[in-house]
Amino acid sequence: MPFGQPKKPPAPLDENALHEYALKSLGRRMRSESDLRRLMRSKVEPGETGATKISTVLARLKEYGLLNDTTFAENYTQLRQQNEKHGQRRVRQDLSQKGIAKDIIQQAVEAGYAEVNEEALARQHLERKRIRKPENQKETARVMRRLVTAGFSVGVIYKILRQWEVPDEDLAALDNLDTGNDGNEEE
Repeated sequence: MPFGQPKKPPAPLDENALHEYALKSLGRRMRSESDLRRLMRSKVEPGETGATKISTVLARLKEYGLLNDTTFAENYTQLRQQNEKHGQRRVRQDLSQKGIAKDIIQQAVEAGYAEVNEEALARQHLERKRIRKPENQKETARVMRRLVTAGFSVGVIYKILRQWEVPDEDLAALDNLDTGNDGNEEE
């Protein structure tokens, strides 16, 4: 029976097969060096031998110009800003999670958002997500959470809510939520 027999793990890839695997992974979507290294780690034997194979393949890909974290960060920033309508904070966080160095993130995000009006981008995000003017305090909090998650500053969020003529008591309730979160973060 096929259910009773344990599946044998695949044999570790040699350097050429690992290079082909890396090329196919890069062909499916753009990846950071850290992301590609993580993927290749599962395809080689553990230890120094596997690490050497990974380093050799990464060096070849860099030499060919197929793997460059700076280019990756610039493209990622541009795509998230233009397509997803995300704010700077969200893009910085996502790039950091992908293993990009802080100085590369700083340069890419500053260059990508240099000519961008954050308020206009936040409005485009709301339109893209089909979020309407909030009718009550609960909806106001939901809109604020969505914009914070998308990476926009609190100042821009309040500006948009004020222009929507959200009642002052709803905004005051949001201020109370903010001070409650700050208290939790310090603990």
